[in-house]
Amino acid sequence: MDFIVFLFSHISNMEQRRPETRRGRTKWITFVIILASFCYSSSAHFRYSVSEEVEEGTVVGNIAKDLGLDKSTLKDRGIRIVYGSTEPLFTVNQDDGVFYVDRKIDREEICDRSKVCVLDLKTVLQNPLEIHHVAVEILDVNDHSPVFPHNETTLEISESALPGAKFQLQDARDADSGLLSVQQYKLSNNPHFRLEVKDRGEGRKTPSLVLEKPLDRESVKNHVLLLTALDGGKPPRSGNMTIIVNVSDVNDNPPVFSQESYTVSLKENSPVGTTVIQVNASDLDEGPNGEVMYLLSNHMEARVLERFSLNPMTGVIVVTGALDFEECSRYEIDVQASDKGAATLKTDKTVVINLVDVNDNEPEIEVTSFSHALPEDSKPGTTVALISVKDADSGLNGKVMCHINNDLPFLLTPSLQNNMYSLVTKTVLDREQNSQYNVLIIAKDAGETSLSSENNIPVLVSDINDNIPEFYKNPYIFYITENNSPGEKLLSVSARDNDEGGNALISYLILRDKEGANTLTSFLNINSETGDIVALKSFDFETLKTFQFQVVASDSGSPSLSSNVTVNVFILDQNDNAPVILYPVSSNGSAEGVEEIPRNVNAGHLVTKVRAYDADIGYNGWLLFSLQEVTDHSLFGLDRYTGQIRTLRSFTETDEAEHKLVILVKDNGNVSLSATATVIVKLVEPKEAFAASDVKSAAKDDEDNNVTFYLMITLGSVSVLFIISIIVLIAMQCSRSTDYTSKYLPETNYDGTLCHSIQYRSGDKRYMLVGPRMSIGSTIVPGSHANTLVLPDRRRTYEEV
Repeated sequence: MDFIVFLFSHISNMEQRRPETRRGRTKWITFVIILASFCYSSSAHFRYSVSEEVEEGTVVGNIAKDLGLDKSTLKDRGIRIVYGSTEPLFTVNQDDGVFYVDRKIDREEICDRSKVCVLDLKTVLQNPLEIHHVAVEILDVNDHSPVFPHNETTLEISESALPGAKFQLQDARDADSGLLSVQQYKLSNNPHFRLEVKDRGEGRKTPSLVLEKPLDRESVKNHVLLLTALDGGKPPRSGNMTIIVNVSDVNDNPPVFSQESYTVSLKENSPVGTTVIQVNASDLDEGPNGEVMYLLSNHMEARVLERFSLNPMTGVIVVTGALDFEECSRYEIDVQASDKGAATLKTDKTVVINLVDVNDNEPEIEVTSFSHALPEDSKPGTTVALISVKDADSGLNGKVMCHINNDLPFLLTPSLQNNMYSLVTKTVLDREQNSQYNVLIIAKDAGETSLSSENNIPVLVSDINDNIPEFYKNPYIFYITENNSPGEKLLSVSARDNDEGGNALISYLILRDKEGANTLTSFLNINSETGDIVALKSFDFETLKTFQFQVVASDSGSPSLSSNVTVNVFILDQNDNAPVILYPVSSNGSAEGVEEIPRNVNAGHLVTKVRAYDADIGYNGWLLFSLQEVTDHSLFGLDRYTGQIRTLRSFTETDEAEHKLVILVKDNGNVSLSATATVIVKLVEPKEAFAASDVKSAAKDDEDNNVTFYLMITLGSVSVLFIISIIVLIAMQCSRSTDYTSKYLPETNYDGTLCHSIQYRSGDKRYMLVGPRMSIGSTIVPGSHANTLVLPDRRRTYEEV
């Protein structure tokens, strides 16, 4: 503080001695004020006003009074006015605090033509140091007169000029602003002319000389007019320009435009060379005085001359530069039509060109923020990107609307800020259905010919572990043949996981029964990577026909997901069991038996039935019987399917009493297995009593038959017809009929049908037995004494292992 007081004291002494210039003093004061401003802040604001051009010493205000300072202490406080680098305009009295003008003020020099002119000053008090802001408004006074560019101008006007002809004059300028600038023009009194003023805006008024009465060169050769420009001061100030009008004697008709005003609308995208408008002016004179030329005014702006040109002969205005509504929407072209007379007559006309905005700017799309990868578990409403759009056109042409393709799980929502949009999720995403989306953002303006732009945003959906492994089949059914080799691949399971990466890496294991209920799983092993299953033991169809177990597939996600599948294994039979003879069986266990039959049996008599079974199934268990050895082929026949042995004819006296039959029983496996049985057939004589009784009974039967002979013929005929009908019906159902010999003959070849017939004779009578045929795939049910046949379902397709 003492240092600052010392500085002010030093400055005061310097002022008293005045050894330095005013500029040096100002620098010292500025330095002190800046230094003091680090310690003290301003405490008051004052505003004064003073008019320019006032005398030096004019009081502006009393700072001491406004600050409430006592005059007795004012001098001790050391009040000062601080300026910048300019010369000071004001000062303050150290005794009474009066703030007064130090030198003449010129507002136009300080603020040019600004409407408001305010100077910001600082008032500094020391002991103690205080800074107060003082704003001084400089009021404009009418201290400048209007000035014309030239004091004198000359116009050439033909005596034949018609009343109403206009001649544009140069306007006057006034350095003052506002109402103190040029407000009106006055023309000295002359019966031939009047003045017309056109307001061009921005305080600019252009005078034109209008001919009121025709001129007569013979009466008055020259007209001297005084044009006076007046400003808005009270009293107003003025400036004069002398107008000398020379009356031409030859060309007395000025060009006249065909229209009072020319206004045209032009699209902003009109190419260079486009005809804007054709102005047309006519001159009633003849010869050169009537030839009209068109010129552009010399007062037009450069930007107009760069964009338009005028054909001087035709009056056609064409486009010569690029037009842009966004840069300028309105142009005014001043056209002069002049003739070629010795004293040229000119007519001015303004052509107004209004540019029509054309939708020539496409909307611009900018993605300001973008999330490249989006987790598939993102909730609806998650922001994906922020998008901004803009259009340089105006009106509807600049109004932009945005949308995206509708087949996506995203929404484009407008934000609070204009032309800003947010791209958010609409539904829950699923990477397994679609791992990437191409979001096409379309921005379209509202112009009549709408323009649009597009921006494609690729959105990747990142994976989460939300899919459990799925087996390709559920359940699995496998058919394997028995007697498999231990350790070889038995079957394989496979699962897929719709996730990706580690979430889709699957490992397999067999679900072991902790309680030991399914002991078979201990003999199975699975490859954890491929799902191949091997068996550590060999399976026997006769012991185990089917079993099941479960396989678990787990992914490598975190947390891991898993699923299991039931595997049903059906063991297929192999022909590994030979037929077993059940009958005949001798006491020592060999397949041999003895059968005794009377000699008098008729053909077709059932001698015995060989019974056998096979532990295998299907073809492997389907047994066929054949005679391998027989002493007399004419006596005995064997049914190849049932194993029944029947006589083919009646025995004679010459037939031997004992016959040996060796029966071969074999299955239908690919590699057939077989067994043999031996049957000894012995012929015995019936007793005499039984034979006599039989003869008497036969004689009695013959007598009875004579009584009923005709009845039997009738019944026989009916029966024959009935049997023939049945035979025809059966033949139609069967694919092919079989012909047999007159004796009992078993079927030798299987024809693939489901019908089976046997024909044999007994005495004079012929019999035919009709029944179902055994299929090639028939299987004898083990343990059945009747060798019952089971027909398997051929429609089922077995899977090969």
